[in-house]
Amino acid sequence: MQDPQGFEEADFSSQRKCLSSFVCKETEAGRKHRNICRHYFHIVLTAHKETGVKDLILLCGRIFLLLALLTLIISVTTSWLNSFKSSQVYLKEEEEKNEKRQKLVRKKQQEAQGEKVSRYIENVLKPHQEMKLRKLEERFYQMTGETWKLSNGHKLGVLDLPEEPPETADEVVAVALRCPSGRVLRRRFFKSCSSQVLFHWMMKIGYHISLYSLSTSFPRRPLEVEEGWSLQDIGITMDTVLNVEEKDQSN
Repeated sequence: MQDPQGFEEADFSSQRKCLSSFVCKETEAGRKHRNICRHYFHIVLTAHKETGVKDLILLCGRIFLLLALLTLIISVTTSWLNSFKSSQVYLKEEEEKNEKRQKLVRKKQQEAQGEKVSRYIENVLKPHQEMKLRKLEERFYQMTGETWKLSNGHKLGVLDLPEEPPETADEVVAVALRCPSGRVLRRRFFKSCSSQVLFHWMMKIGYHISLYSLSTSFPRRPLEVEEGWSLQDIGITMDTVLNVEEKDQSN
């Protein structure tokens, strides 16, 4: 029969061996596990590092691409703005040239129009105004009985009229001159007076024989006189009305 104390010692020894063996096994397993974890962590860290580098490279590429795009946009925009400014400057220069050209054309047209107006005034309007003024002057002198002022160098001759005889004298005739102005002048003459005295009287009141003539009232015909004929010889033997008429200047 064995000793209980020896049995306990043997059992304790065996337990310690088992525990040592277990600890050794546990230590080797932990070591392996730690190695596996380190390896996995190293792989993960390496993969993470590689992934971070790729992302960084991709980010840098995107940044460079964005910068290139911005540069292209700025370049195109700048070029477009420069071309727009150039076109604006060109259009402004063209407008200034066109304006100068139009001013020159207008100036030439005004000068040509001025020359036309000057020629029209000189050749048409001025003669027309002179003619109109001449007619007004003639009408004025006709109304005032000073038509002799319109004659050009005609000799008036002797315009002295014989003394007017009294109403009670014998062989006396009264003659009335109806002027173009409507005025009627009356005077007495001896029947023996020269017939030329009628034209002298007409000229004395302002109607020259080169522009005017005398005609009878009824029948209406030109008064015919000759040198040496008296009033009685031309048919004026009673009170008579004679018309002072303007001659036809076209003849």
